[in-house]
Amino acid sequence: MKSTKQLFARRRNRTRGNVRRFNTGRARLTVFRSGKHIYAQVIDDTKGETLAAASSLDKILSDKLKTGASKEAAGEVGKLIAERAKSAGVEEVVFDRGGYLFHGRVKALADAARESGLSF
Repeated sequence: MKSTKQLFARRRNRTRGNVRRFNTGRARLTVFRSGKHIYAQVIDDTKGETLAAASSLDKILSDKLKTGASKEAAGEVGKLIAERAKSAGVEEVVFDRGGYLFHGRVKALADAARESGLSF
C-alpha cells in the first residue's frame, strides 16, 4: 500500500505535468499549503526565476491576520500575489495547485487572485 506522501507526490507530478504540457508561455502560479500558513509564487519556467511571491508570513498580512491557516488568510494572500504579479508585468498565469485539491484555502486563494485581476 502506498503512503500518503507517495500518493501526494503522484498527484503533484500529474498536475505539474498537465500544467507544463498545456502551458503556452504563461507564468505559473504555484501554491504551497502548510498547517499554519499558505504561500504563493509566480514563476517563469522558461527563465527559471520567481517573478512574485506572497505568503501569510508577510509583514503586511501578519499584522492583520489572526492566523495564517484560514480561508481569509488565503484570500488576502491571493490579493497580494495578484498585485505583485501585476506590478511585475504578469497578467495571465497558469494555476498550479500542486497535489492539493481545489477546495478550501487553495480555492480561496485562486478566487481572490482572479478577482484582483489575474487571468487563469
